[in-house]
Amino acid sequence: MFEHGLILAAYLLCVGFIGLITSRNMVRALMSLESIFNAVNSNFIIFSNLLKDRQAGGELFAIFVIAVAAAEAATGLATALSPKRNRRSTRIDQFNLLKW
Repeated sequence: MFEHGLILAAYLLCVGFIGLITSRNMVRALMSLESIFNAVNSNFIIFSNLLKDRQAGGELFAIFVIAVAAAEAATGLATALSPKRNRRSTRIDQFNLLKW
């Protein structure tokens, strides 16, 4: 079970990095970043269950990462939708449109 969880987390991490590198759409890049965060969270939980210590270290770190990811998603989507109103595009290469 331990190896299957690590393989799943590695797959999520690879898909997230490939999506983050190749995407031109800001929303797709944010979704890829969320996939990377989910891979990190699953690694925290898997290793916490492997060590079976009496402290809930991995679970607490995962909750912290989920809170940071929620804040990142809110600010990232707000920033991504700002050029969408004016230029009708969320492409990353046109992101300099937010400059004064």
